[in-house]
Amino acid sequence: MLSAFANSFKIPELRARILFTMGLIFVCRLVANVPTPGVDAVALQEVIHDIQSRVGGGLLGLIDMFSGGAMSNCAVGALGIMPYISASIILQLLTAIIPSLGRLAKEGDAGRQKITQYARYLTVLLCLVQGYALARTLEHPEALGISRQIVMNPGWGFRLMTILTTTTGTMLIMWLGEQITQRGIGNGISLIITEGIVSRLPAAALAMTHMFKATEDGTRQFSPFYLVGLLVMLFLVVAGTIALTQGQRKIPIQYAKRVVGRKVYGGQSTYMPLRVNYSGVMPIIFAQSILMFPAVILRRIPAGFAQRMADALTMDTGIYMILYGIMILFFSYFWVATQFNPVQIADDLKKYGGYVPGIRPGRPTAEFLDSTMTKITLAGALFLTIIAVIPTVMNRQFSVPWLVSSFFGGTSLLIVVGVMLDTMRQVESHLLMRHYDGFLTKGRLRARR
Repeated sequence: MLSAFANSFKIPELRARILFTMGLIFVCRLVANVPTPGVDAVALQEVIHDIQSRVGGGLLGLIDMFSGGAMSNCAVGALGIMPYISASIILQLLTAIIPSLGRLAKEGDAGRQKITQYARYLTVLLCLVQGYALARTLEHPEALGISRQIVMNPGWGFRLMTILTTTTGTMLIMWLGEQITQRGIGNGISLIITEGIVSRLPAAALAMTHMFKATEDGTRQFSPFYLVGLLVMLFLVVAGTIALTQGQRKIPIQYAKRVVGRKVYGGQSTYMPLRVNYSGVMPIIFAQSILMFPAVILRRIPAGFAQRMADALTMDTGIYMILYGIMILFFSYFWVATQFNPVQIADDLKKYGGYVPGIRPGRPTAEFLDSTMTKITLAGALFLTIIAVIPTVMNRQFSVPWLVSSFFGGTSLLIVVGVMLDTMRQVESHLLMRHYDGFLTKGRLRARR
């Protein structure tokens, strides 16, 4: 693997792409640290750190994680890339509902470019709405249970300035992500999210050292044996996450032979990969986002029962964990139902002369694919639920700081592992094309030696 990293800088084109990507990621970090005027950034950082230590981050903590700390800095990139991600998800779901969008998605590059343009327009609209909501929240932090004043000069001047700066910051980050995809090593938006998550690693490492540091009276919160256990657990969780991300069921496909003139076409055997975790990290994001809003709304109601219900929906309660797991299972099947179309796949196979051995073409093939996808989605959703609840269990049951436990599962680990694997594949394709050894595959030069 070390030789693959070294070979990556021996290829001029690949070296230029890597350096270009690193430069734009540095610009993204600048956007996440340039503060918006009119906000007491020190007070906001203290508030978010306090929320993260008490309830695992909450809504502000989730936004802060995806923005790479820009929310706690109240930077121009405070909204991060999430408005663009939300717009893309909305349009992706609408393609399965609105026929005109579905036809655009099938028109190739021209249709995808049109959908991308719609996503940009929707991103601007979401930025305007979220920027205004952010400004109002900062002006009235008591809605989050905060008694400290964050905005120094509230009013429409501050609101318009916040909307303008946050919208501009998000559009700049979106443009940088597209440039990384086109001129860098690819996966631009995903890499921006990943670098925001990885930027918290130094703080997590520092918090981990404090866990095992002796206090003034000579006692330690955790013994060194816990460190060995944490490292073993981290290895197992990362290995399980990689297995979940890479796991797939290979459906054999056979193409019938066709004779055209003197040539014979088809007759080859291949397979159709069905991913175990077809929905990726989306079920966790949907479940977290939906479960956060009821508690926020209920805390605004002064009645006693509303406050008790809000307390019951915090992240350390059994009710929250049960609802969290159920919603992850639901959204796993929901995503597959909206994005995986077995009828269309069966029709395409029949049209091009392909079939599953032992299964009749047409409707029986569609029913077979649907049944197979349902079974493997259940296994993937259960494993995804286990990975999602590990950070909360570690934080509440074993008193591990949330900043540390968040890297042992949940959204952070799934995104980082998935994006890193995709990036390694992209770099490996450049290496193998020039006969160098890749990260997992040997090149021709090595074979000749």
